[in-house]
Amino acid sequence: MRRRRRQHGQAALELVAILPALVLIGLIAWWMAVAGYTWTLAGGAARAGARAAEVGAPARAAALAALPSGYARGALVTEGAGGAVRVRLTVPRVVPFVAPQRVAAEAGGLP
Repeated sequence: MRRRRRQHGQAALELVAILPALVLIGLIAWWMAVAGYTWTLAGGAARAGARAAEVGAPARAAALAALPSGYARGALVTEGAGGAVRVRLTVPRVVPFVAPQRVAAEAGGLP
């Protein structure tokens, strides 16, 4: 009968091999959550700007007031025809080697 070779340390070696992939998957999931949150903020700000434009108030000021201060600094707010407001925000960097992305949301306008 042949004896099996011992496998002491095999689990530790497999963990070390898979750890970079787990970290990368975690960073990607975190970036996707931050991008979704940024997109939601852009939509809310666009709706606030469109509501303000509908009643004759400054849409840009209303859209920027609806954003947290960190997002409001880099926001691009444009007003279109019929009271449409478009808000573009930069997604904060989670992974240093990934280029910054922008998300946009538009609200209001004529039906």
